[in-house]
Amino acid sequence: MALMPKRVKFRKFQRGSRAGISTRANTLHFGQFGIKTLENCWLTNIQIEAARVAIMRHIKRGGKLWIRMFPDKSVTKKPAETRMGKGKGAPDHWVAVVHRGRILFELEGVPLDIAKAALRLAATKLPIRTKFISRSHI
Repeated sequence: MALMPKRVKFRKFQRGSRAGISTRANTLHFGQFGIKTLENCWLTNIQIEAARVAIMRHIKRGGKLWIRMFPDKSVTKKPAETRMGKGKGAPDHWVAVVHRGRILFELEGVPLDIAKAALRLAATKLPIRTKFISRSHI
């Protein structure tokens, strides 16, 4: 199931800026362990889902997982080999704007070694550098 909003006020968004540091969702709130971003990027709904599946498969449905971002920005694309002009392309996919320092996933109810391995697997599915964090290391 692809993550995307049920409805939005506007179909097409401007690209905006990826610069800056996360001012929200930058500390653990729900779980015991988590992964924090070290770079700014757009994460697509497919990348988020791939990371979620990797975590759930590794923890074998034990524990609880929180996803701390949501892809609510549409990205448009024009068809291949199309001439310039004729307006903006149609919405193609959805992304979550992620700034440096944001917690992406939180995990609870599993031992440290399993949580570390599961979140490491999830990090390999993402196009950015991340860091494992836990409540004891804060």
